[in-house]
Amino acid sequence: MRPTNTLAAAASMLAAGASAQNYLGFNSGATLADRSAKFKADFKAEFTTAQNLEGAPGNFNAVRLYTNIQAYAQDDTPIEAFEAAIETNTSLLLGVWASGTDNIDREIAALKRAVSTFGTKFTDRVIGISIGSEDLYRISVTGLKNDPKGLGASPDVLVSFINDFKKAFSGTALGKVPVGHVDTWDSWTNGTNKAVIDALDWVGVDEYPYYENGKGNDIGNAGVLFDKAFDATVAAVGGKPVWVTETGWPYVGENWDKAVPSVSNAQKYWQEVGCRKLFNKVPTFWYNLRDSNPDNTMKFAITKNLSTKPMFDLTCPTTFDTPSASASSTSTATAGSSSATGVSAPSSTSTGTTTTGTGTDSGTGTTSGSTGTTGTTTSSATNPAKTAGAELSKTFSAGLALLAGAGVVVALL
Repeated sequence: MRPTNTLAAAASMLAAGASAQNYLGFNSGATLADRSAKFKADFKAEFTTAQNLEGAPGNFNAVRLYTNIQAYAQDDTPIEAFEAAIETNTSLLLGVWASGTDNIDREIAALKRAVSTFGTKFTDRVIGISIGSEDLYRISVTGLKNDPKGLGASPDVLVSFINDFKKAFSGTALGKVPVGHVDTWDSWTNGTNKAVIDALDWVGVDEYPYYENGKGNDIGNAGVLFDKAFDATVAAVGGKPVWVTETGWPYVGENWDKAVPSVSNAQKYWQEVGCRKLFNKVPTFWYNLRDSNPDNTMKFAITKNLSTKPMFDLTCPTTFDTPSASASSTSTATAGSSSATGVSAPSSTSTGTTTTGTGTDSGTGTTSGSTGTTGTTTSSATNPAKTAGAELSKTFSAGLALLAGAGVVVALL
């Protein structure tokens, strides 16, 4: 009985850690819009802007990364975002790339180097670790329809990587950090993926109502669509904390069914989803502070040139247009609740032996719905949050494969 109680207590402590604080942050890939690598100064500029946004409804002092490896590094050099985070006191949601690879050895090696180099200045800032990002979506029927060459990972592979990571850092500071995985909402509601849920301390979900074609996806209905997807995720993950790891509305790009990109609609989405549902209630990593995916015609940035003056007023209103019934799950998804909001997940880039994409901003609205176009938007007649999958899959197909043989780690977003 004692071993069983001890294990239960340990699991409880990890779950509590995953839901102890409602983080606010943005996503940050390893490269700039011209595909050049980001360095410490680039990350530091992002983190500084995020913490000083005019009218922000909280302190955006966390960041979700997509890899632990510096862009274009041919070894296990840690990404320079780590140093930038230390110097700006930014919390880190780390990511380990899991698609198109048969191991995560380089990601682990990069993290171990970071721990050795920076010690507790680094580990004290790590709030969560995500093993993979939208890997389950990429191998789903919808994901393969949108990109037949898409690279993903099966549930058993993800569970294996999760175990590999936990074994590598057992008994260390990072071994105490909650481990999760990021995927689309309908990946979490798919019962064949339950083994992944069971292996996690928290669940990260990417949701983009903008791409919910066929569901009345105009901006006036965005809050309702988001709530339905979020609530379905919460109901499917058995009390695991749920973090919103990507969501946003583009300010420019093509119309998507009834969804129209514009600055005013991006602001409306910020208010109806961010202010009403997420900010200071659910750990949230908004998409995005600035755009850095050149392959996506949809642009989601809330600032231009990292100005601390956003493109629209970030102040939260006191009343909302989304029906109050849609907010019913918020109370069950707040930090400290056993059901849906503990911490959010990061995504990384591939660093195994098969392909080597890394650090790409997984989610600049890549299409991933059953009826959308393939490309760089997250569409979905059956699911709203597939941004990272199609986009990263396309990235791999359209260039990263050429680098795989050389073992070069590259992040395009």
